[in-house]
Amino acid sequence: MKKVWEMKSFSEIGNVYNGNSINAKIKKKNYYNLEEGIPYIATKDISFDCNIDYNNGIKIPFAEKTKFKIAPQHTALICAEGGSAGRKIGFTNKEVCFGNKLFAFSANNNVDSKYVYYYYFSSLFQQQFLTRMKGIIGGVSMSKFKSIQIPLPSHSEQIQIVSILDKAFTAIDKAKTNAEQNIKNATELFESYLNGVFENRGDGWEEKTLQQVSLIFGRGKSKHRPRNAKILYGGNYPFIQTGDIRNCNHDITTFSQTYSELGLAQSKLWPKGTICITIAANIAETGIISFDACFPDSVIGAIVNDKITTNHYVEYLLQKYKLSLQSLGKGSAQANINLATFKNLYFPFPRSLKEQKVIVEKLDYLSAETQKLETLYKKKLVALDELKKSILQKAFNGELDTSKDIIFE
Repeated sequence: MKKVWEMKSFSEIGNVYNGNSINAKIKKKNYYNLEEGIPYIATKDISFDCNIDYNNGIKIPFAEKTKFKIAPQHTALICAEGGSAGRKIGFTNKEVCFGNKLFAFSANNNVDSKYVYYYYFSSLFQQQFLTRMKGIIGGVSMSKFKSIQIPLPSHSEQIQIVSILDKAFTAIDKAKTNAEQNIKNATELFESYLNGVFENRGDGWEEKTLQQVSLIFGRGKSKHRPRNAKILYGGNYPFIQTGDIRNCNHDITTFSQTYSELGLAQSKLWPKGTICITIAANIAETGIISFDACFPDSVIGAIVNDKITTNHYVEYLLQKYKLSLQSLGKGSAQANINLATFKNLYFPFPRSLKEQKVIVEKLDYLSAETQKLETLYKKKLVALDELKKSILQKAFNGELDTSKDIIFE
């Protein structure tokens, strides 16, 4: 049975206050790397998963404690300004000083601080917070924040709700950690096999450059300036960009932009099966286009000689050497590589096309299985987040049965 609780504003149930800003130069000069003192927490020190970094190198000397606002142990902190407003939330496990973009809540005697902390994550709180945000950078003023309403059961019920949420969220976080580790394990298993294929070579392998195994190896074209001229776009010719390559899984099957006839005229249409290699912005990302398409000069196109190799073999090869290629692009203001980068780079190729195809078939199978596992565990992560939202909604709508624990299978 749903319980109906009285709604109270934050101003009625406790004290809301923000912290102190510190000039960057003064912070570095006076408060950095001190052996003793009170941790100083800024917005950046609270992660989106609610962990607080107390060892960020900034401390306030005990002798200066009275100059700064203090958030005692077990205080709810929330960012009230900027891109992290309403999203960065923490609960202190020790006394801290804190920045001026964070609001601390000090509860009255009949209010449990952790009940308020959990309330910050609820849709009921978030909706009220968002409607009060103002300004270019986005923020909620102190007075507006204090006017936010919270459903307030008895103190004993608050403690029961917090106890249930503690147990439920501990179990959910453990399940999420396991799912994330399973995704990592699946990815590492594929990468381990991929590396092994090219590092543990048999007899009859040769070292060749990409130019040597390609019929065409060159950069895409985008001659027109400015590049974003509207007349170039909106036609029937797929225009592949670096983001499309980065987001693909071996084969590029989707695109977010098209060229018009004028766009095509200042570019080049590459045939289906061309390997795309990004050389700027997202370095050494690869994919094979599944349709005829254009791409800019920030992408190298490779049309392989099918008497020597296959496009899928070369694409897997480039995945294996991705980190090496990325390291070659470092050292300039904007990381990039170019055609010359590949001139003296030699890659391993079995002489036998049959052996190359066997390697690709094994990698395709393992890649597909890895994707299945990743999809499964990503769905589980989404389901766990939805479960968390559902429990929070029930908790603050008076629908949570405080006489029972939530059971997870």
